[in-house]
Amino acid sequence: MGVRTRALTAAALVVFTGALTLATPAAAADAAAPGAPGADVPNQPPALGQVFNGFVVGAFQDGRMATRSEFSRGLDANDPFYAEPKLTGAEKPGTLLKWERVDVQFTGFRPGNVDAYKLMYVTTGLHGDKQISTGILMIPRDGRDNADRTLVGYQMANDAVGGYCHPSTMWTGGDPADGASWSALGPLALMFGKGMAVMSTDIGNDGSLAPHSPFAGKFAGHANLDGLRAALALPPAGLNKHAPIGEFGIAGGGVGAAFAAEQAAEYAPELNIKATVLEGMVVDERNFMRVANGSVGSGFAFATLLGLEPSYPEMKLDEKLSPLGRTVADYYRTQCQTPAYFTLPYVPLGALFKGGQNPADIPDFQAVYDDNLLGTRAPKSKVLVASCAADDSPMSLVPAADSRNLVAQYRAGGTDVSYQPTDCSMTRMLTNLYGWGTDLFGMQTVEWLDANTRG
Repeated sequence: MGVRTRALTAAALVVFTGALTLATPAAAADAAAPGAPGADVPNQPPALGQVFNGFVVGAFQDGRMATRSEFSRGLDANDPFYAEPKLTGAEKPGTLLKWERVDVQFTGFRPGNVDAYKLMYVTTGLHGDKQISTGILMIPRDGRDNADRTLVGYQMANDAVGGYCHPSTMWTGGDPADGASWSALGPLALMFGKGMAVMSTDIGNDGSLAPHSPFAGKFAGHANLDGLRAALALPPAGLNKHAPIGEFGIAGGGVGAAFAAEQAAEYAPELNIKATVLEGMVVDERNFMRVANGSVGSGFAFATLLGLEPSYPEMKLDEKLSPLGRTVADYYRTQCQTPAYFTLPYVPLGALFKGGQNPADIPDFQAVYDDNLLGTRAPKSKVLVASCAADDSPMSLVPAADSRNLVAQYRAGGTDVSYQPTDCSMTRMLTNLYGWGTDLFGMQTVEWLDANTRG
């Protein structure tokens, strides 16, 4: 995840519930009505009425608790939907292989007025090979014509390497404790309130028990773009194939969203991507390894390497691990991020590698870091970067300068970039928990995304 320490997780539970109920006078001032629609909409925390908007209130009123069997079924990691058909090799990227109407279920609650579909579709690996990914499309049922909706590709703050740990499982009753889904509640509430359809990719087949590769940025970008193609092709959804599209990526998902924005003009030029929000993402994996080493985010840094290796087997990670590192790796590869990746706070990464090596310096990893460096292409869509303004918080594990450098590279390439950094300091957390918390989840950017995808 990066600037947010990949810690939009356990902290998310405290911040989301506490911040919304303990808003201070400073928070109320921050949460004033948004500016007029347009490219220069300023970032500011949403007012409580925007979060608990009419649609959200109705979703609670018309929702219900799951039955015991529904709750158990949501937790069952044996969904036959994920069985893969055999590919011929002739399928085009974005080909919809199958779909299934599902009920959204989170922590045993089934909100009303949301149409949802699990999708399985074709995407492209790093070397042009055809691969299969799954994902979930969610559409608010609010009386609007689906053909008039904005479609958002939402890449969540999800770093899990294990199977059944990704959006299509999270939103249908599985992995209920994962902070990635908790951190998405606020942004989703705002997006649904604005009538947006939301597509989230699993970056691979969520039902596969083989290690997943969420950190391979180019693959994640492909899976994102092909998920949007599949969503637009889904017959019952009725979305307009020319619908305005927004990309929204935060923390771990910010890397995939950024690569999607960078690759779109060449890989999926038919998609009408108008605006991209990037927050808290790792710009340079090598820098992340150096800064996260021995920090509260050590476990997430190690998981990053495990989530790169499936796409880069040349890393030969197991050959480089110490006995402790191999034990941790074998465990992490089968797990969702919460609580597993919180088990190594402040552990030096050298303890996991033979000879105490720093993974930032291991020769076999250098080409992988280079291949995942953001900024090599300039997105054609408008871009908002809203990462931490300074390195003044334990939540900041990637230098703020990395985001500023990315903004400069995009601008030099001709991208229309709005740089609106956030105050991630502990001082703000203590004096304005509401503003600090909603910024942590990217909720302050949804107004900008809406303004720049309309029309």
